[in-house]
Amino acid sequence: MKNLTIKCHKSGATYAKPHFFILNKGINSGKPQKYPYQNCFVIIFENQNDFDNLYFTAYSLWKTNFWHPFLVGSVVLFFHVSVFKREFKKRVDISEIKQEQYNKNAETLKLLEDKEKEFLKNIAIINDFKKAIKYKYCNTIK
Repeated sequence: MKNLTIKCHKSGATYAKPHFFILNKGINSGKPQKYPYQNCFVIIFENQNDFDNLYFTAYSLWKTNFWHPFLVGSVVLFFHVSVFKREFKKRVDISEIKQEQYNKNAETLKLLEDKEKEFLKNIAIINDFKKAIKYKYCNTIK
């Protein structure tokens, strides 16, 4: 198993090693992010390579609603750090067994994420041009 530390994040804490955060409350529990949430766990890695690989494992688990069966609570759904540690480490072990396929999938996901960011940036530019044309049109009517 990769050398990683999973613990509850305390507000204001900083981490020197590569890390990411996992939301632990609400319907989006399990969502990974590179900045801290108010209610989250932190996963700290020994090196950047482990971070890069396991970020996409966490992202995939969240996108496929893997964590939904583990949510508890009647009003605000959440999951416990012990459950997260156990299940996430199981998935890490599986990814190590199928390392070659996992690496291909991780590279594909990185490429798709970059393309998605580029696409969203282009959409924003198009929307800005549309606003400028509408503004120009409205000002020429007066």
